[in-house]
Order: sequence, then C-alpha cells, then structure tokens
Amino acid sequence: MDRLTKEQRHRNMQAVKNKDSKIELMLRSALWKKGYRYRKNYTKLEGKPDIVLPKYKIVIFCDSEFWHGYNWEERKNDIKSNKDFWIKKIEGNIKRDKTVNKILMEQGWKVLRFWGKDIQKHLEKCVTKIEKETKR
Repeated sequence: MDRLTKEQRHRNMQAVKNKDSKIELMLRSALWKKGYRYRKNYTKLEGKPDIVLPKYKIVIFCDSEFWHGYNWEERKNDIKSNKDFWIKKIEGNIKRDKTVNKILMEQGWKVLRFWGKDIQKHLEKCVTKIEKETKR
C-alpha cells in the first residue's frame, strides 16, 4: 500500500530527472576538463545514451542504483510498498539495459555503464576507464 496519495506520488515521480542528473553532470564535467567533446542524451542511438563520444564510438550510461537494479537480487526484498509494480518496473529496466547494450555493440559501439555511487565516490577511476577505451 502506498503511503502517498495519487497526486503526491505523481508529483514525486515528475521530479525524478531523466537527464542532467548530478552524476551525469559530474562525469561530463570531468570529461570536458580532460578535453573530451561529447554529445549528451543522444536520441539517434538506441537507449538515448547519457554521453556519447562519437570520435571513439563510445556510449556511456550513468545508471542510478534504484532505477537500474544495482545488487538487485538482494535489494528487491527491501521494497515495501507497491512491491509487484516496482519489481516488474525495475526488472523491465534491467532487461531493457541488456537489450540496448547488445544492439549498440552490434552496431560497433563500445558501451560503458557506471553506477551513480561509483561516479560520486570514484570519479577519477571512471574517467580513467573511459580514457583507456579511447586508446583501444
């Protein structure tokens, strides 16, 4: 049972950003400072990647832990309200992410996905991983 009214839940869900999130801004800023030029939320590619480095054929997704199912087998038991809806929703997101990865790789793109907490805690490691991919 949801603790919020339908209107309150609607307002909460509208406030969830799907682009220009804190983690995306952090990673993009770090890449820009290193001299990388990119496209953001690129609609011409499957899955609308958060960051695209066309010169290197690299796509980057900045995935939040909740929406993309970080440590899902353990975390899905933490959901208390509207459990059936959220499990179906997040498992659908996980499946879609795998499909998008496959399609992009078949098109010759290198796909990198970073968890939000990794970007926040280990930004330089994430940038280093991207830099290594540009050298391949």
